[in-house]
Amino acid sequence: MDPLGAPSQFVDVDTLPSWGNSWEDELNTSDTAAETFQEDTIRSPFLYNKDINGKVILWKGDVALLNCTAIVNTSNENLTDKNPVSDSIFMLAGPDLKEDLQKLKGCRTGEAKLTKGFNLAARFIIHTVGPKYKSRYRTAAESSLYSCYRNVLQLAKEQSMSSVGFCVINSAKRGYPLEDATHIALRTVRRFLEIHGETIEKVVFAVSELEEATYQKLLPLYFPRSLKEEYRSLPYLPADIGNAEGEPVVPERQIRICEKPGAPEDTQEEEAEGLGVDLSFIGSHAFARMEGDIDKQRRLILQGQLSEAALQKQHQRNYNRWLCQARSEDLSDIASLKALYQTGVDNCGRTVMVVVGRNIPVTLIDMDKALLYFIHVMDHIAVKEYVLVYFHTLTSEYNHLDSDFLKKLYDVVDVKYKRNLKAVYFVHPTFRSKVSTWFFTTFSVSGLKDKIHHVDSLHQLFSAISPEQIDFPPFVLEYDARENGPYYTSYPPSPD
Repeated sequence: MDPLGAPSQFVDVDTLPSWGNSWEDELNTSDTAAETFQEDTIRSPFLYNKDINGKVILWKGDVALLNCTAIVNTSNENLTDKNPVSDSIFMLAGPDLKEDLQKLKGCRTGEAKLTKGFNLAARFIIHTVGPKYKSRYRTAAESSLYSCYRNVLQLAKEQSMSSVGFCVINSAKRGYPLEDATHIALRTVRRFLEIHGETIEKVVFAVSELEEATYQKLLPLYFPRSLKEEYRSLPYLPADIGNAEGEPVVPERQIRICEKPGAPEDTQEEEAEGLGVDLSFIGSHAFARMEGDIDKQRRLILQGQLSEAALQKQHQRNYNRWLCQARSEDLSDIASLKALYQTGVDNCGRTVMVVVGRNIPVTLIDMDKALLYFIHVMDHIAVKEYVLVYFHTLTSEYNHLDSDFLKKLYDVVDVKYKRNLKAVYFVHPTFRSKVSTWFFTTFSVSGLKDKIHHVDSLHQLFSAISPEQIDFPPFVLEYDARENGPYYTSYPPSPD
């Protein structure tokens, strides 16, 4: 805490000028270059876009000082790296951060994981691991660095974060050439904002004095601030500008997928003729043999002859398939519903996850994608103790989750979800929902019944979670104030 009356060392991102406002008015003056820019002129693949430029900030300073929703920490796979960025974040965040990091059990290169910000002005810290650079493995390094930036942004979008402060992820000790890395960083952010710009309000590039000149030179290539700057920057773009999402394109990895893999092409003339093809090759390769005889395993399970260890192994394998699919699939349509998000902590310090029933249009969305999204968001949350707050407020018949879906979700998720879930607060339940919940927890799943707490008013909820620790949908507050009266920061004594 700053002494009373002393200026804060933290910097509010809303006070920083955006990239679009960072140059002189000469950008908009009419000169020969601008006048010759006509419809038949070749345009840059990164078009001048005033709205996108308004979301981007280049700032020379310590990322740990930014007051935004989340900042990015660059580290190693054990999340113990010693570098100027990490050292500053650890010093300002306080000792609780180190304890929280141990629960993450590391982070693989290219991945992104989330912790609280603790004593920082930023609410969250997104930790990622940049690649070590060797020229002969350049392609792998490019792909990994792209994954760092992409996964950070994806995580920010899924958690409904409004602003993200990036450090320069490619730390000097890992040997990545600064200019090459900056190209990847800028184009990845640019492509993400083109596709998902409505989900993020500010992206800050926090750079040191040594890095600032490189960013100043390359930013106009990907974020031109006028038609004139777009025109001038076009010749300086590198040959590889990535695909539609900024990911490096490797020609030798682009494979053609034939209609019937494994079958000779000259036999694929007619569907009827395909019936005569020898299919003995199916299941003979190593990948098919990995799983063993699936039908036999299922039969043994039904007969109760498969060991507990084998059952757990098979369940883990099934969950990993769902997780891999969740990480690879575009779930932005589900994320945009804002039906599931992380908020603060309860009175015991456990992570609070919010589910908003009214935001789930069950009849209009693909519920398998909803399950994938739940797994994608919750996988890193469920490694430690957490609680769920489910707002049943003003839900209609179109928002009620089917018991079959809930049973499937409960059966699919990893054991850590069930072990670390400590409470479910069912807010504003109806008589019908109470009865449904009782039947579901009594006859469909085991071990969940004692964790569910029906909460008729926010007053009751605040005995377990303080109001400052929950981001409420406005309609929930309005409904509760109408039904139960406004809540107060201090509570009157109970009538008991």
